[in-house]
Amino acid sequence: MFRRTFWFSTGVAAGVWATTKVNRKLRQLTPESLAAAAADKALEAGARLKDRAVGFALDVRDNMAQREAELGEALGIHEDPALPAPRRYPAIENTTYSQQKNPYNRNEDH
Repeated sequence: MFRRTFWFSTGVAAGVWATTKVNRKLRQLTPESLAAAAADKALEAGARLKDRAVGFALDVRDNMAQREAELGEALGIHEDPALPAPRRYPAIENTTYSQQKNPYNRNEDH
């Protein structure tokens, strides 16, 4: 009689355990749960990517400054810290439409 009770309670415990595991897995596979998990993974991936990009940009900037200093030293160009930084001119001049000459203006000929 004790054997039957033992195996019956073992079967009940195994059934409860299996039912609990299946219900947990079913809850994880609902559309809302999957969407939340995907959103969390996307946020984590975005944060990791941003950290790597910022680190890469800082490394590039540091290496660029180092290389410019090496080239300036090799060419004998030494910037005086008392002078302002050289002005950088844009490659294309920014003009408004009213400042541009319109070759197809009919009123210029009259």
